[in-house]
Amino acid sequence: MAHADGVAWFKACGPIQAFEPRLTAELAARWPGRVADVLGHDEQRAWLLLADAGTPVGAFGNPPEAWLAALPLYAELQRGEAEHADEHVRHGVPDLRLAALPERFDDLIGRELPLEPDELAQLAAFAPRFTELCDELAASGIPETVQHDDLHHANVFERDGEMRVLDWGDSAISHPFASLFVTFRFLEEITNLSPDDPWFPRLRDAYLEPWGEGLAGTFDLAMRVGGFAHGVAWARQRDYLPAEGRADFDRWFAVVLRRALTRAAA
Repeated sequence: MAHADGVAWFKACGPIQAFEPRLTAELAARWPGRVADVLGHDEQRAWLLLADAGTPVGAFGNPPEAWLAALPLYAELQRGEAEHADEHVRHGVPDLRLAALPERFDDLIGRELPLEPDELAQLAAFAPRFTELCDELAASGIPETVQHDDLHHANVFERDGEMRVLDWGDSAISHPFASLFVTFRFLEEITNLSPDDPWFPRLRDAYLEPWGEGLAGTFDLAMRVGGFAHGVAWARQRDYLPAEGRADFDRWFAVVLRRALTRAAA
């Protein structure tokens, strides 16, 4: 909608994203310039009114250079929000912390999933190892915090040299490093980077810099665990869809699950 100072964007969040207005407002208050400016929000109605944040990086072809600028800022936000993790969960942000993930994984493999029988068997057989990986990742000591879980070219915007992350409605409280599971997927699919492109370790290191040194192994572990956490989040979204909307959803759900399986086997 147009107004005297430019353009504003109104969002009426669905039930699955009812936490988004409050979360976005809290982030905007603590991290100005890193998320959209919030002009108003209504927690009861799940309404959100945002100032214009500029242009999504996808409009420029999703260049890795944009992520080189955005990822360290996002990591700093995550580090700062760790102390608010419990508060976010109390206000409805999904809890996908490591302690809960093995049970959520068991729920996932008990569902009707859009995979072939051999893939379903592979997924089920991975359950014991998944629990071990969650324990290993927890032992690394990285604090769990807000994790966007949809961090791609359509949700990072640039305006006047500032990079802002928008659309926090898929967020969870989880291991922070798992955020890049989605980012890296779309750098392959949209930007056509090969999986062994040197941009990936460069972006990983830029993201990890605010967290400290020597974390590349922890990052790889988080990506193995995070792919399945992302699958759990997709299963939650599927629960809210009408039956007629599930066929198209499942086509992309299968992509997510297969990517998680591939990453886990790496």
